[in-house]
Amino acid sequence: MTGWDIDLMRRSSFLLLSASLLATAALPAVAQQAPVSGNLVLYTSQLEPDAAATVEAFRKRHPGVTVEWVRGGTNQILPRLRAEISAGNPRADVLLLADSLTFEGLKKEGLLRPSPEVELGATPATVHDPERTYFGTKLMTTGIVMNTRAPFTPKTWADLLRPEARNMTAMPSPAVSGAAGIHIQTLAQDPKLGWDYIEKLARAGIQPRGGNGAVLQSVAGGERAFGIVVDYMPIREAAKGAPVKYIFPEDGVSAITEPAAILKSSRNPQAAAAFISFLLSPEGQKLASSQGFLPADPNVAPPPGFPDPKTVKVLPLDNARAAEEADATLRRFNQLVGQ
Repeated sequence: MTGWDIDLMRRSSFLLLSASLLATAALPAVAQQAPVSGNLVLYTSQLEPDAAATVEAFRKRHPGVTVEWVRGGTNQILPRLRAEISAGNPRADVLLLADSLTFEGLKKEGLLRPSPEVELGATPATVHDPERTYFGTKLMTTGIVMNTRAPFTPKTWADLLRPEARNMTAMPSPAVSGAAGIHIQTLAQDPKLGWDYIEKLARAGIQPRGGNGAVLQSVAGGERAFGIVVDYMPIREAAKGAPVKYIFPEDGVSAITEPAAILKSSRNPQAAAAFISFLLSPEGQKLASSQGFLPADPNVAPPPGFPDPKTVKVLPLDNARAAEEADATLRRFNQLVGQ
């Protein structure tokens, strides 16, 4: 055998070894890209048309997955889930519900599955659980709605303390609205607002009443000049001609993120992770925007009537602390407003 032959054999062996190593390194990526299939059960508090559109869009991307979805309010979904858990047969793979405090409670009970394989897209880490047990999918902010004939246009939360706003501001009851509960928690945690601001708001005659819809109705009808309410409702109604305007206060808004999570008992965690990854993808975020919600991804265009997401200041909230203090916060607030 000549020296040239030996050299050729060495080069061939090296090339074969390199190809083998490259193929081995590529295996995990191929596995991650493998199509998901099987049955997936979604429990959601989304509005029915939104839930149907979300499932349909996911199925177009993952046609091998059959999705069964159950829609109801969080106060309906959770009792159903707990009854199934007690019976030893929890059916849901994925929960898609309104607020992070609900998920903090489920996390504390050990019911959620940490899911590092979920792809976050361009959504900021701040809207997700640091331990990746639940993931924020959109922003539903709480700010100020005003009647277009109100005596002034508020720019900050402190403006609701002005004499012209006394006894003229309504808000949803935190006992009824999860968004209102998170709003009070967020104000209480904010170092520049805190309980001092909430106490002043109570003395200024803030009136809790029912849910967000009742507040919007009282402002649109002129019974109250101002309201504290979730964004999409007044923005939609203003587009229809209602005499209301939604204000994003300069000092920031509170927000619920409609998180999604995989239950630890999921029978198809691969499809569940693909579903949440879809919600956080540019396609999923554009779908949320088309449904009238502020996307969590700041690079996705917002719905008509919303500002650029990059200009919206969201006040921070320690979800774990808020979950621990929820009952005490509600009691203290109710005492201040005489409920």
